[in-house]
Amino acid sequence: METVETTARSCGTCTLCCRLPEIAALDKPPDAWCRHCSEGKGCAIYTNRPQLCRDFLCLWMTDPGVPDAWRPLTSKMLVYEQGPQLTILVDPDHPDAWKQASFPSDLDNWAKAAQARGHYVILFCGDEVTKIEPGVTAPA
Repeated sequence: METVETTARSCGTCTLCCRLPEIAALDKPPDAWCRHCSEGKGCAIYTNRPQLCRDFLCLWMTDPGVPDAWRPLTSKMLVYEQGPQLTILVDPDHPDAWKQASFPSDLDNWAKAAQARGHYVILFCGDEVTKIEPGVTAPA
């Protein structure tokens, strides 16, 4: 079993949550930088940010069971939960990131765990949407 690092994780210079998700309250489309983001620094309207931004929880930050390889700046992916859906947003500048290293295995494990709870895993990369099915690895 993998040892989980007990040190607190921090965003550091990561601002992928300001780029990858759609934020309707700010008229921000997916995969575009929010006009309030200073890349590598953070949100210029942090104290007055919309509720969606306040409620957002990066799973790499909040779940020590998420392997360190999933650190958004390293993996080029953002992982979060919304209801029964585990969502993975892939940086469209790195569309094959999710097919590299241990990511397909992790996705498969997450899909199995999600299915056991009646949940599911969805991966977004640009205009492509992929439901991760247990036992199915990343396409070639």
